[in-house]
Amino acid sequence: MVLTNPISFDHHEAQASPVHIAASLALAKHTSYWLDTAQRPAPKPALHGNLDTDLLVVGGGYTGLWTALQAKERDPQREVVLLEGQRIGWAASGRNGGFCEATLVHGQSNGQNHLPQENELLSELGARNLDELQATVERYNMDVDFTRQGVLNVATEAHQIQWVTEEDGNDGVDVLDANQTRSLINSPSFLAGAWDKNSTALVHPAKLAWELARVCSELGVKIYEHTQVTELQEHGSTMRALTADGQVNAKHVALATNVFPSLLKRHRSHVIPVYDYALMTEPLTAEQRAAIGWDPLIGLADMNNRFHYARPTIDEQGGFRILYGGYDAVYHFGGKVRSSYDTNQQTFQKLASHFFGSFPELKDVKFSHAWGGAIDTCSRFFSFFDVSHGGKVAYCAGFTGLGVGATRFGGTVMLDLLSGENTPLTQLELVRKKPIPFPPEPAAWVGVQLMTSHLVKADRNEGKRSAFLKLMDKIGMGFDS
Repeated sequence: MVLTNPISFDHHEAQASPVHIAASLALAKHTSYWLDTAQRPAPKPALHGNLDTDLLVVGGGYTGLWTALQAKERDPQREVVLLEGQRIGWAASGRNGGFCEATLVHGQSNGQNHLPQENELLSELGARNLDELQATVERYNMDVDFTRQGVLNVATEAHQIQWVTEEDGNDGVDVLDANQTRSLINSPSFLAGAWDKNSTALVHPAKLAWELARVCSELGVKIYEHTQVTELQEHGSTMRALTADGQVNAKHVALATNVFPSLLKRHRSHVIPVYDYALMTEPLTAEQRAAIGWDPLIGLADMNNRFHYARPTIDEQGGFRILYGGYDAVYHFGGKVRSSYDTNQQTFQKLASHFFGSFPELKDVKFSHAWGGAIDTCSRFFSFFDVSHGGKVAYCAGFTGLGVGATRFGGTVMLDLLSGENTPLTQLELVRKKPIPFPPEPAAWVGVQLMTSHLVKADRNEGKRSAFLKLMDKIGMGFDS
């Protein structure tokens, strides 16, 4: 098929050797690199029997862990129980790229589309949240490989150079021409770059989940793994969470199940699972490292609608590896979350061709891991909140892939909501306004396919948004990161 106005990544795919791509992926493990380590803590026991508590947190990913930790910081005497259906950090929290960003709204442009009156305030709150997250990491000596040197956003198409120059003058942003960009990270595809030094930190995502659990336990949170809540019932002034072999009676409940079906059915139409994929290279040789540069440990992203994210990491033996992911975001008809979807050979091959096209100096590199998983997205592409059962239950979901930092803020808001008090956070439109729900199938699948195809066309048309995308922007379902 001949494409009209192909972008650089289309060329990379067309020029890739299938034999070379297959060889580079031949030995890749189809599991998250971050979880594939002997450092993974042993699982905690499941709940057997009944418990009474003040606060029950359902979900052992970032959202739940941050909620539990902050609850104990606010009131060390408060009884807090956390239930995780499988293991701490096994889902999106242990599979993501480790980009810990300040944005609460999936980027300035997306925030302007959806909450223009609050966008500046939300930027300030997001920056404060990232500062507080860093302070927490430092306060508890959390071993999470935290580095805060920023992210390099690169132009890979000629029309994107103007977008880069528009960043000139923004606080903490260095605008770089092609030579300066390539001296930082060497790629012939990079035409310009904006190095935002303040808004992004990198972490080891699985370690962040494990260390949050460690701190929670040390503060007195009771954590149970392999304990799935099957039903939530109201009993007078308390809530009862039923599990396979027990129950928890709680005065308050924070639901942090994100992509998985909510215990509150009214929320299920607000979230759909979208599958994201990533590759991890084997350790680079000294010559390969010298050829690529990348001396500051910074994140990397391009400026397409279907964007890639990449970042370096130092492995347990001191080797320098590169994670490369993104681009495809796959929605399966019916919105099911299935482990069989975690592997997608077609997307792995596509990512590999983009990687080698972007970094031809690394043509001999092999990939040690290739994995994927579901992230929760809502129609506005950032978190939303709700309360139920007379304020005894709070809910938060919809982070759409940028939740590493924003989940801490989500936990803060849920605790404010459960307090029953009006606070500056509970009065935010971000908190009070719900995203538009997704329609039932087959309309949901058709809508996602339409949105994806028009975003692809925009990338191939110098970023110009079609009438369909403009309509989606107008009704509150548009995306612009």
